[in-house]
Amino acid sequence: MARETFSDLIALLAVARERSFTRAAAQLRVSQPALSRTIRDLEARLGLRLLTRNTRSVAPTEAGERLIQTVGPHFDGIEAGLAAVTAMRGKPAGSLRITSIEHASDTILAPAVVRLLADYPDIRIEIINDYALTDIVAQRYDAGVRLGEQIAKDMIALRIGPDFYQVLVGAPSYFARHPPPDTPYDLTAHSCINLRLPTSGGLWSWPFVKAGRELRVRAEGPLAFNAVSLILKTALAGLGLAYLPEDVVQEHVAAGRLVRVLADWSPLMTGYHLYYPDRHPSPTFALLVEALRYRP
Repeated sequence: MARETFSDLIALLAVARERSFTRAAAQLRVSQPALSRTIRDLEARLGLRLLTRNTRSVAPTEAGERLIQTVGPHFDGIEAGLAAVTAMRGKPAGSLRITSIEHASDTILAPAVVRLLADYPDIRIEIINDYALTDIVAQRYDAGVRLGEQIAKDMIALRIGPDFYQVLVGAPSYFARHPPPDTPYDLTAHSCINLRLPTSGGLWSWPFVKAGRELRVRAEGPLAFNAVSLILKTALAGLGLAYLPEDVVQEHVAAGRLVRVLADWSPLMTGYHLYYPDRHPSPTFALLVEALRYRP
């Protein structure tokens, strides 16, 4: 087989695993048109259609899936072998991909990465924020970060942050127009700023707990985002009530820019955990684990 076919197969694997020419091109550091030409040339040489494409997604054909299942493990073995050899260098190096959510990335991952790269500049770390419950094995992530209660039982989980309270807040200007809620049921009469969940396309149901009683509220309102920063910004502008981690709003509450309500209904969340498959981690990954390990 011609040597260039090997690079074409790597391109095919990237597109199939990412389910996207755009993401695969970014991963391979080539342009999207160049990647599309590579796949077309491979299909022409083999005389088979390997991928089906539409405006929203990419998926392997039956022939493409068979080829991927056959050659994929061999390329994975090559990558693992190269990573093992690289790990033998004097300085740890290599790439790590982590799926996380914005709050954990801002408060835990980013500070740890800053410290880690200061000592080990040859390490490369990619953090993707996504509220979906990502299959890190299928999506080729080295690890994920989610709340402890969200992690599958077949994963190794390491606590990387403390438990925290989820709190309901609104700006003084909002409460000048609306009376504060006395119970979570009162939220039906309020404008709430929602978090959009990509897994189902729905909105996050707000959990409340009081005296052992649990209650979930499907809050309604004119605004929904998939970013904590936007929820906070619009709450500060008086556009509605926001349900956010306590550390995100405590400075604004202390300064009077936000007012906390329903404090006796605030649930204690189980804290963020790093999770990864049951396999021997690389020395580079072991450094990340130690940098993130929660020490109360």
